[in-house]
Amino acid sequence: MKPVKRCWAAILALFYALVYLLPLNGRLLWQPDEIRYAETSREMLQRGDWIVPSLLGVRYFEKPVAGYWINNISQLLFGDSNFAVRFGVVSSTGASALLVYVLAMMMWNHRRTASLAALMFLSMLLVFGVGTYSVIDPMVSLWLTASMASFYLAVESTGTRDKLGAYILLGLTCGLGFMTKGFLALVVPVIAALPVALQRRRLKDLLIFGPAAVLAAIALSLPWALAVARHEPDYWHYFFWIEHIQRFADDNAQHKAPAWYYLPILILGALPWLALLPGSLLKGWRERAARPELFFLLSWVLMPLLFFSMAKGKLLTYILPCMAPLALLMAAYARGCIASGRSRIFRINALANGAFGLLGMAAVAALGAGLLPSVIILDRDEWPKVALAVVGFAGWVIFAAVSWHRGGQRWLWAAACPILFSLLVGYAIPQRVIDNKLPQQMIRANADVLRHSKYVLSNSVGLATAVAWELKRDDVKMYRERGELTYGLSYPDARGQFVSEQDFPSWLASSRRLGDVALILRLPDDNRLPAYLPAPDIMQRTGHQALVLYRQRP
Repeated sequence: MKPVKRCWAAILALFYALVYLLPLNGRLLWQPDEIRYAETSREMLQRGDWIVPSLLGVRYFEKPVAGYWINNISQLLFGDSNFAVRFGVVSSTGASALLVYVLAMMMWNHRRTASLAALMFLSMLLVFGVGTYSVIDPMVSLWLTASMASFYLAVESTGTRDKLGAYILLGLTCGLGFMTKGFLALVVPVIAALPVALQRRRLKDLLIFGPAAVLAAIALSLPWALAVARHEPDYWHYFFWIEHIQRFADDNAQHKAPAWYYLPILILGALPWLALLPGSLLKGWRERAARPELFFLLSWVLMPLLFFSMAKGKLLTYILPCMAPLALLMAAYARGCIASGRSRIFRINALANGAFGLLGMAAVAALGAGLLPSVIILDRDEWPKVALAVVGFAGWVIFAAVSWHRGGQRWLWAAACPILFSLLVGYAIPQRVIDNKLPQQMIRANADVLRHSKYVLSNSVGLATAVAWELKRDDVKMYRERGELTYGLSYPDARGQFVSEQDFPSWLASSRRLGDVALILRLPDDNRLPAYLPAPDIMQRTGHQALVLYRQRP
C-alpha cells in the first residue's frame, strides 16, 4: 500500500508543478482582472491598510477583503512578480484538490479513488484554466469545497457534539467564503445542502444546528465588517445593492447571458474526462438511495449550476465550485466501470480528447495560414507561435492515443492531455492579443518616458492599472472614461483623479508647466488618434493602444 501511496503522491505533485506552478511567470498579466487584483493588493501593502481595498488611490468596493489578503501574503512572500500575483489562486486550487482527496477518503476510504478524484479535479480544463489566472473565483471555490466537506461531516455525524462541531466548521468556511466573494458564498451552500437534508432526513438537524453555523460565520466576519463600515460607511450599501442585486438579478445586470450559458462551459470544462460526464451524473441520480453520498455530490453540482443559470448576470468562472463534486462523482463512476469491466467508456473518452486536440490543431493551422479571413488573429510572421500552439494541441492528441492503447486500459493517461498545452500556451499568444489584452509589454517598452512624466492619464482602467503596477505608482489619473471606478471617483476627495474631455485642454495647459504629461489610450477600432486631443509631441501606437506625450512647457 505504501508504494502505491507514494506513487500517487508523486504523480499529483508532478502534475501540479508542471501545470500550475511552472507556467506562472511565463506569461504576462491579463487586463483587466489580473492586473486589477495585483495592483489592489500592492496598494494595500503600500498603505499598510488591510481593511479597505482601493485601486489607483480610489475606493474600490467591488469585492470583500479576504481574497486580497491571500494576494497580499503572496506578494509579501514572492515580491512584485507575475508568479506572486497568481500564486494565491494556484495555492487555493491545490488546497481544493487536497479537500477533494480528504472528502473522497471520508466517503469511500479508498486511497486510489481519492487520488484519482484529486487528479481529475486538477486536470479539468475549467479548473486549471481559471486556477492559474488571478481572479477571486478559485479562492471562493476553495471555501465552498471546504463547506461541502464540512456539511458531509455534519450529515454523517451521530453524536450531538460531533454535529455541533461540524456545523461550526461549516459556518467558519462559509464566513471565509463571504469575506472573499460576498453573500453568494452563503447562498450556494444553503441551496446545495437543502436537497441533501431532505433526502437524508436531516432537516431537523439543519434547523437545530444551522444557527450555530450562522453564528460562527458572523463571529468570523463581523470584526472586518464593522471595521470597514467604520472606515467607509457607504461600503455595504454599494457592495450589497450594486455588486449583488444589480449584477445578478436586476434588468441592468452585468454580463447578461441565456439560461443555457453554462451547459457548453460545463461540457468543455470537464475535459479531459468529458465522456465520463453523463454517466457520472446519471449514476448520482440512479443510485441516490443505495449510495446517498453520490446524491450528496450530485446536489452540490446541480443546485449551484441551476442557481447561476437562473441569474441574469453570468461569467464562466461562477460555476467553478461545481467542479470539485463533479470530480468526485467521476472518480466513483470510473471506479464502478473498472470493477464491472466496462472499458468502452474510456475508449470513448480517448476519442473525445483526440477529437478536441485535432480540432484545436486544425483551427490554429487555419488561423495561421489566413484561411479564416473574417478572424484575423495571427500575423504571417508569427509561424513559431502557430507551431507552439499546434504542438500544445498535438500533446492532447498524443496522450489521448496513449489512453486508447490496449482497449482503454491506460485510460488514466488522459490526465496528461493538458500538460503540453498548459506549458506552451503562454508563449503562443498572438501579438495582436498581447497588444490589446496584455499591456505590460508596451508599458515596459516605454517605461522611461512614463516614469519621468509628472502626470500619467488613461481612458482605460485596465491600462491605467497596468501602468500603476509596472511603475509602482498609484497616481495615474482617469481621462474621459471612468469605467469601473465611477463609484469611487464620485467621492469629493477623488475628483482630482479624473479629467474630463472638456476640462483637458485647460488642465493640460497648466499641468505641463510642472512636467511632462503622458496619456496611455485605448484607441477605437479604426486605431485613429481622437481628433479632440491637442497635437502631441510624441505619439506611438501599439495595436489598439497608444502613448501620447506632451512635453513640459514653462
